[in-house]
Order: sequence, then C-alpha cells, then structure tokens
Amino acid sequence: MNAPVSPIERLHLELPELDWITDPGRIARLSQDFAWFSPVLDRQLKDKRADAVVRPRTEDEIRALVSACARLNVPITIRGSGTGNYGQTTPLAGGVVLDMTAYNAVQWVRPGVARAQTGIRLGELEKHTKASGQELRCIPSTYRSATLGGLFGGGFGGVGSINYGPLGAPGNVLGSRAMTIEPEPQIVELRGAEALRMHHLWGTNGLVLELEVALAPAHPWLESLVVFDAFDKALAFGNALAHAPGIVKREVAFFASPVPDHLAQLAEYLPKGCHAVLSLVDESSEVPMLELMQAHGGTMSYRKTAEEVRKSNRTLMEFTWNHTTLHALKVDKTLTYLQSSFVPGQQVEQITAMEELFAGEVLMHAEFLRNLDGLITCSALQLVRFTTEERLGEIIRMHRERGVRINNPHTFIVEDGKAGGALAPEIVEMKRRFDPQGLLNPGKLRDWPVSR
Repeated sequence: MNAPVSPIERLHLELPELDWITDPGRIARLSQDFAWFSPVLDRQLKDKRADAVVRPRTEDEIRALVSACARLNVPITIRGSGTGNYGQTTPLAGGVVLDMTAYNAVQWVRPGVARAQTGIRLGELEKHTKASGQELRCIPSTYRSATLGGLFGGGFGGVGSINYGPLGAPGNVLGSRAMTIEPEPQIVELRGAEALRMHHLWGTNGLVLELEVALAPAHPWLESLVVFDAFDKALAFGNALAHAPGIVKREVAFFASPVPDHLAQLAEYLPKGCHAVLSLVDESSEVPMLELMQAHGGTMSYRKTAEEVRKSNRTLMEFTWNHTTLHALKVDKTLTYLQSSFVPGQQVEQITAMEELFAGEVLMHAEFLRNLDGLITCSALQLVRFTTEERLGEIIRMHRERGVRINNPHTFIVEDGKAGGALAPEIVEMKRRFDPQGLLNPGKLRDWPVSR
C-alpha cells in the first residue's frame, strides 16, 4: 500500500517549474536569521525548520504557490535575506519559506520616489536611484544584503533616520502592492497609512509584492570618527551635531567606552578606552562640524571623503545600528543587546543615568534620529553582558521604570516585542483581510498560534 502524499510533496508535484530548494542544509540555513544575537531566541528557535524553501521569480509563480498553499493549508513564512534579529523568518510550524530574493526588479525611479519589487537588495536599489541624484531616505547598516521587503516587514530605521525619522513615519512609504493568502489570491494596491498596516509585522498579515518609497537628494557624505576621553563630552558633541540645523547629515552615532574597543576593524582609529561619535555629514558641512568638535574637545581620528569611500567600497555605515552589535559579538560572544528609545529633550540625561546605573554591564551605543513627531532623540542598541534570562528581564524592567522605552528583542511574539504590547484594531483587521486562514508565519502573533 502506498504511503499518503504529504502537502509538501503535493506542492512539489503540482508546481515542478518553481525553484525549489530541497537540500536539508540549505533549508536549515534559510529557516534562520540573526536571532542568535539573543541567547533567549537562540535557545528557543535554533532547531526550527521549514519543510521546504521556494524562490519564485515572477508574480505568477508567487500566485501559483500561494494558491496551492491556501488549498492545502500549508503555512508560509516570507523571507528576504534573513538579516533580521528576532526570528522573523524562522517558521514555527514548518511549511514553506517563501524566499523573495529572486523577485527583485526596479519598476521605476522618479523625482522624489521609487518603486520596486520587494526582493531587491537595498544597495542595488540605491544604485538605481543615485543615477538621478537621489538616495534612500532610510537605509539599514545591512543594506548590501537586506531587501526592501525585509526592511519594511522587519526593520525600524537606519542611516538617514536623523533626517526622516523611522521608516514608519508618514511620507516615507507611499504605497504597496500586496497579495491575499487565499485559494484565489487577490492583488490589492494600498496607499499611505493603509500600506503601513503591514509594516514591522514580520510578514504576518500580508504578502507585499512591491513598495513605493520616498527618496532624498543624494549628497557627497564625509565619513568620520571623532574620539573623546570623557563620556559626557562625547555625548554632548553627538547631541549638538544631531541638533545642528545647518549641518547637513545622514548619520550620527554615539559609542561609549568600551564599545569602541569591540570594533576590531577600526582599532587603529579608536584609542583603547575612548568614547566616539561616528558621523556622515555633507562635505560642505565639514568646517562647521569641525568647529563643533573643537568646542567639545574632540579629535578626528578617521576621515574619508565620499570619493574615497566609493573607491574603497568600505563605509562606516557598516559599523552603525545593529552592525555594531554584530562586530562586538565577533569579539565577545557572551554579549547580547537591547533596543531602547529616550524621551526627546531628555536623551542626554537619560543616557547618562543609564550609564551610571548599569556601568560595565550595559554598554551604551545610541543612534540619533527624529521620532514620529519630528523631534531629535536617540534610539539605543546597547550591548549587554549576558548572565541569565532573569537578569536580562530585570534590566529591561529597570529601564522601563525610569522612563526609558524598551522594544524587547528577545521575543518572537510581535506584540511582546513592542513597548505598547498590543496590535491596533486596524492591524488585526488587515490580518483577517489578507490572511483569512492564518497561514502567514503562524505563532508570531498572540491570537494566531501554531495549530499543527
């Protein structure tokens, strides 16, 4: 008697023309992201696997796969390049990982706006926009490999957020093209605030095919490191540079000692025990930036013009945001990290207070940005000397008790990672509209648990 055919086997039989990945090692790798940044998530997710991975190339192939999965009740986990940190792309219920990286065409670039398929890598998209003197408003440190859809589905902000705020700020994402997960998939064009109802939800409430994003004028960015002997002077300089309205900038990051000691590739520019500010400013703003540096007692240890950066293909952007964490973990694997945000106007006082409270245990790395209201503040990606999960929870609680917002990066439940802890009704409605069978990334939303 023949064994029954499994749903995954039926998918292969029905759709042999698709690019299926069947090697167990590759399936295991494509079922993971950078969740190992968290010892908590690493323990919980390291053995989770998809049953199959598929890499569609066209909208018709995506539609055929979605239709078959809906008919066979097979879970779908959408993946870009897997540069996220929360296990967003790790399936809890097996099923199919839908790798979008072959769906990567630029649709068009116009003044102030571009549209592309979501599998395109951000660095590749920016090559297209720079041909017309434009660049992405918000770009993560992982831009070489991260996809447009990955940034939208799992990202927050990045280089450029000092000017334009996080990706979810009104005006940064202008529209999207999304597909429902049904036996007869529907294509829906979403605009403005409605499109953002799928943002930072880890592909749990819709399959986004294309995104329309606002652009910024491209500038020749001067990349520099400024070092200090004193914590307070370095922080004051970073804060003043971030606030200086006449200095055109794309990035301002503050690294308190001993964070710079963990950036091994920059060791010759970062004296042992220093505090540092990393920045990208327009070359025309160098003189006022230097005047600000001198007023705060800093020393420039690294300076590269835009042309030097282009020729070397090396950029300080890859030492910012969560790339800082990645570099630090290469030096000390016992570290993990937090994600914090501070009250605008109180960021210097709050950062200083946290440095005093957790000296030597929580190492300050702060990224200056505008918040959703347009106010300059910081989003911190502190390094933490991990001891126990209980102590990690205590550190999170102590921050919150002192008015520091924490988005917990040590949970794979969307709501638990958000400081607010709940989904807005319109987000829930979007989930029901675009994923009526609950097949998208099950187990990542509280009300849509794993059912198999």
